Amino acid sequence: MPRHFEGQLTGGSEKYAIVVARFNDLVTRRLLSGALEAFGSHGVTDEQVSVFWVPGSFEIPVVAERLAFSGTFAAVCCLGAVIRGETNHHEYINQQVAGGLMRATQASGIPILFGVLTCDTMEQALDRAGGKAGNKGCEAALAAIEMVNLLRQIPEVEA
Repeated sequence: MPRHFEGQLTGGSEKYAIVVARFNDLVTRRLLSGALEAFGSHGVTDEQVSVFWVPGSFEIPVVAERLAFSGTFAAVCCLGAVIRGETNHHEYINQQVAGGLMRATQASGIPILFGVLTCDTMEQALDRAGGKAGNKGCEAALAAIEMVNLLRQIPEVEA
């Protein structure tokens, strides 16, 4: 029977960063509350979490990458809300944010979690920020804890 590996949802002594976009803060503050609550309920103390505010979702990747390479944080949760407007501007933002975060996590080896909502309406965003669809900030924090614990089980590869 093959061996199975899975990260546990128990916080240790690691430090976590949260990058939050101020744009659409009606939504992002709720995402942040969900993330902080999830960290706290899984053994991560307030002293282990640092929150970094950026103007909008487009600015998240550069800060997340800097935090990932800092050697200080075990994982970085990224929270934002990009809501469709009257143009297709949101598509360009969403693609660049997702791509930037993926490149940064692959280059750094540090989990960078995507808690950036990409919704058609404000109602959809609020539903995903603590409404009837749960809280994606909470989910990002839980994924951060799980990934840190899973990666701890995998030996580092020598380059």
